Amino acid sequence: MCRQVFGFRLAMIALATPTALLNANDGLPTRLVGAAVVVTFMTSYVLFRDWERFGPLLLRHPTLLGADTLFGALLLISAGPDSTLAYVSVCTPLLAGLVYGWRGAAVFASLQALLLLLIHAAQENPAPGLAESTLLPGLCVIAGAVGSSLRNLMFRFGAATHALTTVQARLAVTEAVSAERARLAREMHDSVAKTLHGVALAADGLATSAGADRMDAALVKQQAEFVARSARRAAAESRELLADLRHDSDPDHTTDVLVELAARTRDFSSRTGLPAVYRPTGEEAVPPVPPAVARQLLTIASEAMENAHRHARPTRVDVRAGVHGDLLRISVYDDGRGLPPGTTLEQLRRAGHFGLVGMVERAASVGARIRIGRGSHPRGTEVRLELPLAALTTPHA
Repeated sequence: MCRQVFGFRLAMIALATPTALLNANDGLPTRLVGAAVVVTFMTSYVLFRDWERFGPLLLRHPTLLGADTLFGALLLISAGPDSTLAYVSVCTPLLAGLVYGWRGAAVFASLQALLLLLIHAAQENPAPGLAESTLLPGLCVIAGAVGSSLRNLMFRFGAATHALTTVQARLAVTEAVSAERARLAREMHDSVAKTLHGVALAADGLATSAGADRMDAALVKQQAEFVARSARRAAAESRELLADLRHDSDPDHTTDVLVELAARTRDFSSRTGLPAVYRPTGEEAVPPVPPAVARQLLTIASEAMENAHRHARPTRVDVRAGVHGDLLRISVYDDGRGLPPGTTLEQLRRAGHFGLVGMVERAASVGARIRIGRGSHPRGTEVRLELPLAALTTPHA
């Protein structure tokens, strides 16, 4: 919204500049007006183009907006309060309300209104009525109030959006845990149940062989050994699956993602010969991560390293992980060839390249955001995964 305000200012300044230059006296006044035009226009253009970069500077230093107001007043004196440049004066309290709140709106609305009244009073032929001379100052006050109200509305909307994101993340984590338990149940059915069924059939055959009139000792021994092997295999499968179920249902059992990520990075480097370095980031400790969620996060990081090794031809891989604000952030960067420009998930899916597609689907399954691209690097590929910490506070019993 601030960018749109500066876009409107640019248009009004461009329309009013010829009038301001024509009304200025020759010599020094013309140079001053020209300098004011350049300063106000370039300031508005820079903030319109790179608001994300220079907006925080304006937020920290309200005096910059005050200086801009004075330059605008110089143009307004030259062009006259009846020109299109007068609408630029309304933008200042509106912007102050958006950036600084009601206090800033009150200060800049009062300052702009005072300047407009002084300019009206200094005219050779001032407006005949009080209503006409106070119209623009009144609009400045209204614009400041509107800007402050919009700021409060956007903050409330942001808080509501954050709360909604938190709820969605928690629901996604719960669904991920439920899906993992369903997977384990399917594996138990497909492995342990089938193995036990084989044990039962082998035991029936053993009983039949042992009860025959002429018992074949070699066949009985073979069938008994098969029953023993099958029973041991079923016991091992049961222990593995029950251990996973117990870990997922036990709220006290969690995974140290940083330790596991460091171990996987070392294993990847030793296995592939590609230099891979892991470094923790952030100043806060990583909270406990449920095993089902940690499995997805670690799988995404491992897949990112494997993709870099298979496709990017990098010279190194950098892995970072830590808490930043209210997010658990994991980053895997390689300095390889990077993705072709314009690559989309749909193109990868049609081409049969499901690695990146699977990473996106895994991230969505736990409520995490994933970004795949160059990031802030001049080349290569960065896979950045961000999971809200609020998603890790849901009990998984």
